[in-house]
Formats: sequence, C-alpha cells, structure tokens
Amino acid sequence: MTRSRMVGAVLALALAAAGCGAGDSVDVDGAGDTGGKGAGGTLNAAIGGEPDQLDPHRTSAYYSFQVLENVYDTLVEPGPDLRMGPSLATKWTTSADQLTWTFTLREGVRFSDGSPLTSEDVVYSYERIISEKLNQSYRFETVKSVTAPDPTTVVVALTKPTPNLLASLGGFKGVAIVEKSNVESGAVKTRPVGSGPFAVAGYTSGDSIQLTRNDNYWGPKPTLDGVRFTFVKDPTVALQNLRGGEVQWTDNLPPQQVAALKENGGDVTVESRSSTDYWYLALNEGRKPYDDVNVRRAIAFALDREAIAKAAKFGQATVNQTAIPKGSSWHFEYAPYRHDPAQARQLLGQAGVSGLRLDLMVTTEYPETVSAAQVIAAQLKDVGITVKIRTLDFAQWLDEQGRGAFDAFLLGWLGNIDPDEFYYAQHRTGATFNFHKYSNPAVDRLLDAGRTETDPAARKRTYDQAAKQIVDDASYIYLYNPDVVQGWSKQVTGYQVRSDRAIRFRDVALDR
Repeated sequence: MTRSRMVGAVLALALAAAGCGAGDSVDVDGAGDTGGKGAGGTLNAAIGGEPDQLDPHRTSAYYSFQVLENVYDTLVEPGPDLRMGPSLATKWTTSADQLTWTFTLREGVRFSDGSPLTSEDVVYSYERIISEKLNQSYRFETVKSVTAPDPTTVVVALTKPTPNLLASLGGFKGVAIVEKSNVESGAVKTRPVGSGPFAVAGYTSGDSIQLTRNDNYWGPKPTLDGVRFTFVKDPTVALQNLRGGEVQWTDNLPPQQVAALKENGGDVTVESRSSTDYWYLALNEGRKPYDDVNVRRAIAFALDREAIAKAAKFGQATVNQTAIPKGSSWHFEYAPYRHDPAQARQLLGQAGVSGLRLDLMVTTEYPETVSAAQVIAAQLKDVGITVKIRTLDFAQWLDEQGRGAFDAFLLGWLGNIDPDEFYYAQHRTGATFNFHKYSNPAVDRLLDAGRTETDPAARKRTYDQAAKQIVDDASYIYLYNPDVVQGWSKQVTGYQVRSDRAIRFRDVALDR
C-alpha cells in the first residue's frame, strides 16, 4: 500500500488540538478493553542496528526508539493521522491566558514491575529532562513549572503560550514517563521499566533484545506473547530471513528491491508511505572555510539531489530543498539550488577557495549515508573539491559529531510532527542538536516567535521566513524526504505503517 500522506491537514488538526483556545477543555478518554486477547507467540523483528542504550531521555538513536516505542508511554501520543490524543492523560484543559495546562491521568496505571504510575512520575520525568539538560530539554523551554497537586493531576505552567505543547509532550518516546528507581539504579540503560504494552525481558549485546507482554498494561492487552528485536545490519540478510521465516517483520530492506517487492512479494507484504523525515548534509561552520556562506552555497549548487536520492533510495524518496515534506500545509516551496557546477565553481572562486579537501563523516548504521556519500564525492570532485569519506560505527559517529570533529556529515532527522521539530533544535544558536555551529540572529528570532505564535496563518508565515533563511544560509543542505518502507510475513496481522516511523506492535497478531 502506497499513499500520499495528507500531513497538511493532519498537522493543522494537531495544531488545533495542541493550541486549543483559551479555557478549552479536551476529554478524550481512550481507555479500551483491558481484558487480554490471548497468547499469540513471539514476533521476530529484524532492525538495522543495535540501540546505543535504552534510557529514553538520553538516547538519540532511532534503533533505540524502535524498541522503546513498545515499552514506554507519554502523556499524550499521535494517532495514525498524527493528531495528538490520549495516552497516560485522558483529558486536559487550558487556562484563559493559555499559560496553564492541566492534565488528568488515567487511573490505575502501573509500570511493568507493578508499581503505580502517578503524577509524581510525570513531574520527575520532565524535571529530569529539564534540570539535566538532556536531549529533549529544548521542548520545555517555555515551561515554568510542572507540579502534581494530586496523584492523577499534572499542571504545566508556561512562560508564554505554546501552541505545540502537546507535540512536545507526546511526539515521541524521548519524553516518555520513566520510573525514578529504575533510573537511579542505572538499570534503565539496558533493562528499562515503562508502562507500555511490552517490557524488556532480556538484552544480548550484539544480537537481540527480548520483550515480553506487559500484563500490567492499562490498555487492551497485546495478543503477542512478546517481540524479539534482532540486529541485522545487512538488508539482504534481513530480507532472506524474512522470506525464510526466521523473522516476521523488518524495516531493513534492500532499497533496490523495494519496487519489485511491492509489486510481487510472494509470501512477504511490503508497504510504504511518505514520511515526516528528512535527510541532509551539514557543514561544520566552526571550521574554515565552511564558515563562509559562499562555500556552503557552492556545495549546495554542486549537488544533483535526484542522483543522490536515486542512489540512496532507488525511487523511495522525494527530493526537497527544505525540511518539511511537500504534502504538508507547513511545507514552504523553495528550491534555489539547481544542479549548477559552474555556479559552484564561481562561488568557490569568490570565497578564494581552491583545492579544498573535505572530510565527510558517515555511518554504517545508516547504509544510505554511505551510498549517498559516494555520489556526493563524485559531484564535488567535478567542482574541485576532494572528498574523503570517513565511515564509522554509530557510537563513534555520535562521539565525533558531539565533539565537532568533522568537516561535514550526512544523516536524517526522523519522526517530526510540528514545524518546531524540523528547525529549532537544529538551527537555533546553541541549540541541542546544532552540532554544525550555525548562528543567525534573524533565524533565532523567527524560531523563537514560531514557538509561541498561536495564530496558525501567522505561524506558517514565520516558519516560511525561517525556512527561506536557513536554506539561503545553507545551514543544512537538504536532500530528500524518504518514504517509510517496511515488510512483514503473511503471518502478521494488524500492523500499520506510520508516517512518523513509530514501530508499534501492541495491536499485532501472528497467525500460527
């Protein structure tokens, strides 16, 4: 099944839900049948790499969140249409000035170890992210306080109206509600305790993570007895294992075979849909000559994005020179960098740069970065830039990125919902994920304004201006928005491919 994601309407709905009018109340109790559906075997899922850790507040690795999506809950969560709905919170109200949000928690929720989950756990989780300045702390910059007046009530006080608050509190499991004792013991890194549909039962480094059904789960009990996430780096091997019955699900398929598999996969179902992800090239502006905008623009003009996307994704991507996908109402249509090697050479000449050698950092954890890098190297050679491709394992890649030990790197930003998630943490001066040291006061002002603008039309104009300036400055050189492509055996029922790439097995069954 391939379909164009109508993210424009979806995001507008999400914004309306997040920025509900002054004094509005939302009561959407999503509690369902809490009776079990019965045992259903263990689903074997092949993922492309190993999580760096399982602490949801500290990891930034996609492979970690593939697992954690099934282990933890957030206060609210996006549905299939990306509209925010209930999870641990069943209803919420906003004050007339939109500075106070009051959430009512679902009663009777327990962590997988049987201990109760209360409002104090929500306060602890958010204060941990904020006070320790963890990866997702940028989502809480307008939060003045988080309090727990009683066990089932959480009050979030803001310094300014925050239209994307719900997306910040539930967009993905990086803001999950954790158990204090599990964190303080250190066990959260490899044996996390959450309130989600499954619990971590075992972790064999280099091989797999075993989940078992959480019988304390507050929602409908999963049909599956468990899920085993096996680490399979080679897409060809993952496909062979899927066809051979060793695994029943994978998102690590050979991109060059996807079209044929979708047409006729035999015993394998392969589906795709447009994603909210984007992939990009970042240049380290803390190093010369990449602090010169003409050098960055020269590289942007030197690239043939169609060729890069074809090499990396074999037609399973849409070229885009801004971050937000073209199906979104937040998308800003702007593409100033045609493939123009002559223009690239001219800009390099204006910058006084010749014989440039560029260190391009990629990782084997994301093979498409390696494929794309080879095409980029050939294209930059045509304008006099020699590229050295440095291929690292992901742990080393993250370390080098954090230390700024690179000229350039290739990577993707996954699972975005609100426009703030596409731009703020990456391009605001000094922000959490601004590893490339970009700084433009005009962009800072726009990104700050977008976070607190409650009028959707005005907010759209603000992000359009920010996107244009970010592209003009070549802060990121955007390449494409990839499709989400996943495959599973005919045994699997109830699975849905999501545009935010969340891997959820709570409603899946195995026909045995």
